[in-house]
Amino acid sequence: MSETRLSPRERLVLNAVIELYIATGEPVASQGVANVFANREGLSAATLRNVMAALGEHGLLEQPHTSAGRVPTAAAFRYYVEQLTQQGRMAAGTQSGSMPQAASGLNSPPLSEARRGQIEESFTGVASSHEYLERTSHVLALISSGLGVALASSTEGQVLEHIHFSRLGTGRVLAVLVTQAGAVQDRVLPLDREMTHLELETAARYLNENFRGWPVERIRAEVARRLEAEREAYRQLLASVDELCGRGALAGGEAGAAIFVDGMANLIGVARDRERLRQMLLALEAKERLVELLTAYVDGRQQEVRVVVGLDEASPAMQDLVLIGAPARLGGASLGTVAVIAPTRIQYQEMIQAVSYIAKLSERILDVPAD
Repeated sequence: MSETRLSPRERLVLNAVIELYIATGEPVASQGVANVFANREGLSAATLRNVMAALGEHGLLEQPHTSAGRVPTAAAFRYYVEQLTQQGRMAAGTQSGSMPQAASGLNSPPLSEARRGQIEESFTGVASSHEYLERTSHVLALISSGLGVALASSTEGQVLEHIHFSRLGTGRVLAVLVTQAGAVQDRVLPLDREMTHLELETAARYLNENFRGWPVERIRAEVARRLEAEREAYRQLLASVDELCGRGALAGGEAGAAIFVDGMANLIGVARDRERLRQMLLALEAKERLVELLTAYVDGRQQEVRVVVGLDEASPAMQDLVLIGAPARLGGASLGTVAVIAPTRIQYQEMIQAVSYIAKLSERILDVPAD
């Protein structure tokens, strides 16, 4: 939308239409905009009708029915988000001592104290990266009325510091992996055979003594190689280690990324008809598709929140959805990606700030100082 140049009046009216549509979910009439600008000189209902018609010619407003009401297009929401992100950069520049340029007319209050308190309380008791990501998907779904998604980073580039196994009951073992970057990952492993405490302790000791300082994604392959080369001498020991690794204790990218999703039912209200809803849910149903979305749109090396309005490039059924995502980091290393997928009429200002706040929260609640 950077190619479209709007006058200050057009920009003001467009912002008002978008915010009214976000608040009501209904097509916006010129009289509704006029009520927003009551007693403001030069903005009569007739003038506003002309401005809204011009915005329609720019491809920013559309008229879904024969009524006078108009709704913002995906291009309008992109323009709106562009203003929000520019305003955020200007605010950051002001804090660092630089002079801001003229604001776009949007009012972007900081995340409220009540919302920050709600978020912080929701993360009470979280002690590992696994719990953080799982809790994040639930919290984002709750506060956005959309889909909360949290994707764990692959083990690529992570280096083993320590691993520990504990029995949880019949056929279940808890694996706790600590990387040299300070990340703590835990997984519950379903096993095909029972293992004694001694077997688990011996397997952990073997991994810690032989592979501390190794990249995690290389360990399983090396264990398999040693099992093949020294099958008789280490058969029972290495079989136990291989079983634990194969169940996901050291799962790399080939085992599938760990992804947590919450709030799918929130998207039901997005669809205008049953067929659109069915197609949209099918598009999001496979977790592999969500992994692809987050990987394609959110770069773990970036610092800012990424907002993508209209996901129709990924699937035509997702044209009425927006993705707001940010990378979460721990000790300078990538922990994963946290994101909201929601209707385009989401509360952008609050959700951008909430996603950013939660992404940065990982450093504090997991007791690892930020870079």
